Amino acid sequence: MSTANLGVIGAWESLTARLRGIGQLLPPLILRFIMAWEFWQSGVEKYTGDNWFTDIQDKFPFPFSKIPADISWAMATYFELGGAILLVFGLFTRFAAYSLLVLTFVATTAVHWPDMVAMWTDLAKGYAITDMGYGNFKLPLLFIVMLLPIIFQGPGKISLDYLLSRTLKADPMPEPLADAYAWSLALLALGIPFAMLIPLFGLALLVAALALFLFGRYARA
Repeated sequence: MSTANLGVIGAWESLTARLRGIGQLLPPLILRFIMAWEFWQSGVEKYTGDNWFTDIQDKFPFPFSKIPADISWAMATYFELGGAILLVFGLFTRFAAYSLLVLTFVATTAVHWPDMVAMWTDLAKGYAITDMGYGNFKLPLLFIVMLLPIIFQGPGKISLDYLLSRTLKADPMPEPLADAYAWSLALLALGIPFAMLIPLFGLALLVAALALFLFGRYARA
C-alpha cells in the first residue's frame, strides 16, 4: 500500500476516532435533554390539568385498563416528571428511559394508534402529527426512536451513572457483547411494550427472545 493511501487511511481513522470520542459525550446528552424537556412538559400539563383518562380508560392496554383512571393519571404524571429529572442528571437512566418508553407505547395504544387498520396504506396515513381519522403516531414514534439509544447505549459519559460506575469500579468497562443473550434481552425489552400495541408481533418478539435465551444456554453447555 502506498504512502499516500496510508496517509489517507490514517487521517480518516484519526477523524473518526475523534468523532467517536465526542459521540460518547454530546449526542447522548442532547437526547437526554430533549426527551427530558418533552416529558417534563407533558407531566406538568397533567399535574396542573384535569384528568381526561376516564374518557379513554377502555382503550388502555392490559394491565393498565384494569387500573382506576385516577391512579393511571397519577402514575403517568409522576413517571413523566420523575423520568425527566433522572434523564437530565443521567441517574438510573436506562430505568427512566425504559419506563418512558412503556408509557409512550401505552399512550400510542390508547390515543395515537388507528382504531382499525384495513391495509398498510391506512397505517401509513397514521404517520402524522394531526389525526385525520387514521391515528397520529408520528410524534410518539419519534420519541420511541430517541429513547432506544439511551436504553441500549446508556446515558453517555456526562452523567451521574457514568460517574458512579467509575467510582464503584475502577476497572475498565466490559466490552460490548452481541451474543444470543444480548439479542434475547433486546427482543424482551421490545416485546413487552409491543405486546400492548400489536399483540401478535409483541408475542413473536417474546417467543424469539425465549428461543435465543435457550439457544445461548445450549451453546454454552
